[in-house]
Amino acid sequence: MLDTKPQLPDALYNAAQVRDLDARLIAAGTPGLELMQRAAHATWRAIRRHWPEGRALTVLAGHGNNAGDGYLVALLARKAGWQVAVMAVGDPAALSGDAATAYASALAGAVDIQPWSGQALDTPSAIILDALLGTGLNGDVRSPYAEVIAAINASGQPVAAVDIPSGLSADTGRVLGAAVRANLTVSFIGLKLGLLTGEGRDYCGELVFDDLQADPQIVAQAPNSATRLDSHNLPQLAPRSPSAHKGLFGRVLVLGGDHGFGGATLLSSESALRSGAGMVTLATREEHVVAALSRFPEVMTVGVGSANQVQGLIEAASVLVVGPGLGQASWGKSLLSAAANASKAQVWDADALNQLANGNVSLPANSVITPHPGEAARLLGIETRAVQADRPAAALALARKFNTVCVLKGSGSLIADSNGRLALCDRGHPAMATAGLGDVLAGLVGALLAQTMEPFEAACLGVWLHARAGEQLGQAGRGLAASDLIPVIRQLLEELQPCLS
Repeated sequence: MLDTKPQLPDALYNAAQVRDLDARLIAAGTPGLELMQRAAHATWRAIRRHWPEGRALTVLAGHGNNAGDGYLVALLARKAGWQVAVMAVGDPAALSGDAATAYASALAGAVDIQPWSGQALDTPSAIILDALLGTGLNGDVRSPYAEVIAAINASGQPVAAVDIPSGLSADTGRVLGAAVRANLTVSFIGLKLGLLTGEGRDYCGELVFDDLQADPQIVAQAPNSATRLDSHNLPQLAPRSPSAHKGLFGRVLVLGGDHGFGGATLLSSESALRSGAGMVTLATREEHVVAALSRFPEVMTVGVGSANQVQGLIEAASVLVVGPGLGQASWGKSLLSAAANASKAQVWDADALNQLANGNVSLPANSVITPHPGEAARLLGIETRAVQADRPAAALALARKFNTVCVLKGSGSLIADSNGRLALCDRGHPAMATAGLGDVLAGLVGALLAQTMEPFEAACLGVWLHARAGEQLGQAGRGLAASDLIPVIRQLLEELQPCLS
């Protein structure tokens, strides 16, 4: 089961790029007021679909085109016989351009427009429409908007947001001091990157996109920030010929599993095995060998006590997965040092990343690193909150700093390379907040590398499969175990990219 979400576009934009795209459309002959009217109709359709029993609307209108959208939605609701009230934050007479025209249309249509004066938003069963700030916000939300946002969030009423919840950064998904928590967000023209990463997914609710009938050729020519991964645009593994044999699909060597941490390497090894690697070898502490052989006899498991004992294994491998359960004691450091000196494609996770952050080792070429935000912060020498404040910038900075492919895990995982490519995965589920998921991902990416995928493509496909499997399993609720993902990943991979052509 590959897709359950409504279709969203592939291209993701920052606020400046959306403004540029808007300007291109207007310059090509679509009047700005017509785009605003289309946005209002799109919002009104989404509201009626989301709340089919709704009959009352309260619009909070600020300044700029976001407010203009709100006034036109209010007019549409008024014409449909709804109970409608608009609360204007600031003087609507100060509006200009298309927003002023929209305000005048609402007045002419007998829409009730009153100034915001701190009143409670307690109209029974009313849907609140956030048309306050839009994408133009740069710094933190200030008064009186901060108070209005607090009132919206405290109202207990259902909330829809025009284009983006007010107070949320369109570029980063960071909350700028305060942000509206919407149940529904209707985004236009270009899908904003910040809606799908960081805190964006907590604040936008159901996300609906409408391109406002924009000319596809103009859209294709406009710059964007990232690609949203989905089943139709994922990198492809080549089908296998009937005469295929294990030697064609690489040998993955998993290094890790110090005392007390054997489970991490078992997860990575099983994930690599089930994701199509031709052969998998596990080099771990002797105490974990019996458990590994009992769990999967197909993995060649070797107990090692020092780096000297892994040199031959490294030479025989095509891809290394380094870090799961590695620890930070001398044993793990010695194995990591041996891996760092090998010119093999590698996936580094967990304690391998901590040692990299400490400057104890250098990352080989053709590698993929898979940090969570805390690890990313240590690698960049900043605080975790700074990483989360601008996740796209952090992912790109890591890729450039280490000349690698970086998977920045978290809500809206990001994949970046040193050339500036950026991809985003908007799949996943809160049930995935459990230990061991990263070990499964590391083994999966290692297996894709072993099947001759390039690092960026392997990371993109691996992250999507991992997140989609978690999303599918998460529908059953809490209690998801990392090992639950492995058979589902295998099934998804075969549905998506059949083994035989």
